[in-house]
Amino acid sequence: MFRLILAGKSADSATRLAVHNPYDHSLVGEVAQAGCAEARQALEAAERARPATASLTRSDRARVLEHVAGRLEALKPELAITVAKETGKTLREARTEVDRARATFVAASEEARRLGGELVPFDAVPAGTGREGFYIRVPLGTVVAITPFNFPLNLVAHKVAPAIAAGNPFILKPASQTPLSALTLGNLVLEAGYPAEAVSVLPGRGDEIGTELVRDARPRMVTFTGSAEVGKRIGAQAGLKRLAMELGSNSAAVVTRSADLEFAAQRIVQGGYALAGQVCISAQRILVDEAVFEEVTALVVKFASALRTGDQLDDGTDMGPVISLAAAQRLEGWVAKAVQAGAEIRLGGKREGTVVKPIVLAGVPTDAEVWKEEAFGPVVCINPFKNLDQALRLVNASRYGLQAAIFTASLDEAWQAIETLDVGGVIINDMPTYRVDHMPYGGVKDSGIGREGLKYAVDEMTEIKLVCFNFWRP
Repeated sequence: MFRLILAGKSADSATRLAVHNPYDHSLVGEVAQAGCAEARQALEAAERARPATASLTRSDRARVLEHVAGRLEALKPELAITVAKETGKTLREARTEVDRARATFVAASEEARRLGGELVPFDAVPAGTGREGFYIRVPLGTVVAITPFNFPLNLVAHKVAPAIAAGNPFILKPASQTPLSALTLGNLVLEAGYPAEAVSVLPGRGDEIGTELVRDARPRMVTFTGSAEVGKRIGAQAGLKRLAMELGSNSAAVVTRSADLEFAAQRIVQGGYALAGQVCISAQRILVDEAVFEEVTALVVKFASALRTGDQLDDGTDMGPVISLAAAQRLEGWVAKAVQAGAEIRLGGKREGTVVKPIVLAGVPTDAEVWKEEAFGPVVCINPFKNLDQALRLVNASRYGLQAAIFTASLDEAWQAIETLDVGGVIINDMPTYRVDHMPYGGVKDSGIGREGLKYAVDEMTEIKLVCFNFWRP
């Protein structure tokens, strides 16, 4: 049984949360489940811990982060198995996630060391004559982090590591389906010597402890990754707090006739079926020049049909299950509705429990749920376009705007996409699913506010304090 972390201490509770393997529903572990009382205790402790975390030197914070990075490397074999068991992602994907989490902590340690400010040129205006000054960045305060199931280690790292680099206490509420990796990471932070009361990891129900944490006036920031609907609710509840929200997408890729078509199809398959499509920037909507539409569609079908599905703990598996039977059935229903409305199944559509075979749909109506909403499953929708203007308009015709991609050999076409696409990131000649952990990452519209990526997250988690010296005397 896994115990929760409450103000730096291992704690039990009266309620248990069972964690099951999405593939065969076997029990992975039981976790002590926090409630509102534990949330309030964590908030009180975090406020007490603020002076201790704020007083840590930059090298102190970097040392903590480097220790965690080293331990992640040492624990990679067992951590990867835990990640794979609780999420359903393949062992290869889980090992990659541990590697990325380690790199996230390393990058955060570097940001901790270079965290600073800059000079302010007061005498740029007459009223500033005789004044000199600068600003520094100081810790913001308690950070509430709420994380999703699909990257239970690295998305936690993207919230915890910058909070430590900035010198803040944090309270983490991991996804109920995948709390084991988060608890392991919390214990590594304590092992590294971060002030104990500054660390709480509270598995539990979002509508209970999540609401309690978000509504409380003491936290200075809420950082959340999840659905747009929950994000909007958090925004309405949070009051005067800083918010950073990554709220998903239905990412698009445009393939022009000048592109390397085989490479484009390979990357679309990689981006569309990684983690069984359960990635916020999964390649979901594919727009292909009508002159090469059939060729690209056939290539996508060819590469997707070669993916081996099944038990994620088998090293030969390329794609494991989705997170739950309900998620599999929802996607199955969306595909059926799209087919009824005129879409054509070019591949897949079969489901075995929580394993959904890779699906390729062609000619999908743009008002179908599987096109306009976030599918969060192994489905790629391919539609033709007549010209690039039309394709870019179709990409923008979405309530989401996280990342989009264009495959082209034309610099003019690439630049047109950069100027036109209303998204947080434009990827040229790669899948929209491409992300490295230090880049500024986030979206517009219903895809969220704020940016992740270590430098940018640390900026979000610090406050500017201005200093002005008056050297002028009449």
